[in-house]
Amino acid sequence: MSRSYTRWLINTLKKALDNRRVVIVSGARQTGKTTLTEQIKAPGIEFRTLDDTDLLDLALADPKGFVKSTAKTLVIDEIQKAPKLIPEIKMLVDKDNRNGQFLLTGSVNLQTLPTTRESLAGRVKNIRLRPLTVGEILKIKPCFLEKAFNADFPTLIQGYDKRSIFDLAFRGGYPEAVRINNSNERSEWYIDYIKTLIEYDLVDIANIKRKDALEELLPVLAAWSAKFIDMNSIGASLSLAKTTLDSYVKWLLSLYIFDKVKPWLKTDYERVGKRSKLYAADTGLMTSILGWQMDKVMLDLDRSGKLMETFVFQELAAQVDLESKYSLCQYRDREKREIDFIIERDDGALLGIEVKAGHNVSREDFVPQVWFRDNIIKNKNPYTAIVLYSGDRVITYSDNLLAVPIAALWMK
Repeated sequence: MSRSYTRWLINTLKKALDNRRVVIVSGARQTGKTTLTEQIKAPGIEFRTLDDTDLLDLALADPKGFVKSTAKTLVIDEIQKAPKLIPEIKMLVDKDNRNGQFLLTGSVNLQTLPTTRESLAGRVKNIRLRPLTVGEILKIKPCFLEKAFNADFPTLIQGYDKRSIFDLAFRGGYPEAVRINNSNERSEWYIDYIKTLIEYDLVDIANIKRKDALEELLPVLAAWSAKFIDMNSIGASLSLAKTTLDSYVKWLLSLYIFDKVKPWLKTDYERVGKRSKLYAADTGLMTSILGWQMDKVMLDLDRSGKLMETFVFQELAAQVDLESKYSLCQYRDREKREIDFIIERDDGALLGIEVKAGHNVSREDFVPQVWFRDNIIKNKNPYTAIVLYSGDRVITYSDNLLAVPIAALWMK
């Protein structure tokens, strides 16, 4: 029997069903959406998947009849395959305000589908399911953000050096891939996965005229992970028109293969950057697309930094998703001062995070954050500055200025 992982979002999902008429769980294929819905184990749930061709034909032929059910909660898996169900669901929940009527899952961001014209605004709770975190695999509850905002870490966090962290990054978080012990076989799984996604899912939702260009675009975008993407440069290298390139990037974002982190803009400082930063949504998929080898990455400063920052993003984003009181951004200005991540709490408190792949930290690594704290925040909000690195000691340089092992992201 294959191993099943209890997801951190399970309680969020249960709460959402108690408070909203419609709940949508979205995320990339094979991240465990179906398993998550099966973990609810509440009475009165009926499950229908549109991966079943017979059910899909029925949904397309008779959407009004398909959404009618006597179940307390009707689960419709892969809803993007039959977007005409959305307006029928809207009509039903407008007549009946009972919570928990529909639980929908999708491997595509429904808001990007041109065929989805009916809005469920005010009726729906959207939940993003990402690939497995290290904490979920180890069955450890998330506590990093609370500890970070309180600057409260143990002195030592041992057991994970740079190589062991990169082992986790190369493994990635897709449940099926996590179960594969052989690294070559795991990489083959990821390559097969992305090929299937291009061949079938993108054909279903988008008019992709140049599949060859899309296949060439994937490693290019993966190589831009943890950077501010230069669309003009990418378009020129692939001989793609800007409109075509924009369209392809949009669909890869909608399939949750890549993510964007927005800039922090709550300032009147005129030289603040306003561009979003691109990240691969899973480092196992990223390294497989790029054909990276562990030993070579370990000796390459640029690749090491890119991989570590992307890995930290994935871990942070999953924890931010758990509570609406947190939001994730990044900062960069025209003077090239940059903070990899800024997490804002709903009370205005800020947590700045810089990521280093190496084992050593110095005061110089805090310079951008100190400048940001003193010149942008100006003591108007509490600010904690952290440098995450691959050592094992928590080093306090001054109040709310800490170097913290990356393993703190998943350790108790």
